[in-house]
Amino acid sequence: MDHILKIQHSLDALFGNGTSKLLPKDVEMTFSRKTGRIRTVSHRGKLLCTLRIDGSLAISTHFAQTLLKNKKFKENCVEINADAAPFVEQGRSVFCKHVISCGKNVHISADTPVLFKNQVIAVGRAILSSEMISDFERGVAIKVRDSLKSRNDEIKS
Repeated sequence: MDHILKIQHSLDALFGNGTSKLLPKDVEMTFSRKTGRIRTVSHRGKLLCTLRIDGSLAISTHFAQTLLKNKKFKENCVEINADAAPFVEQGRSVFCKHVISCGKNVHISADTPVLFKNQVIAVGRAILSSEMISDFERGVAIKVRDSLKSRNDEIKS
């Protein structure tokens, strides 16, 4: 199977049909020396995503901002209030009480972008599903993996 086609199918399956159209045409990929699998996907020196062993994608904040142009992608996001935004930008976790809106495609352990004023400020793994995040007032909703302040987009060769 073509490697770019594999990335496109993964994007469509994880984040909704049509999100793969926003993948740049001239992407660079690095491969594992042992297995030959795709490790990272980058565009002009900026990391877009990393493929996980389980088949999911770990997207960067830069790529999540690009994918936000698709309407269906917003169903995978969580929007937070102004009180939590500075902390989440620094890489802190998102708590349920700070979530303003939650997309219906947020599932447990899914890669979830965190929005503030329609800007992606962080990306992390959802600890709870969208229904649980909406219902709960306490506890961690998203464990942040990549944020704007802690971001290291440049790929070292």
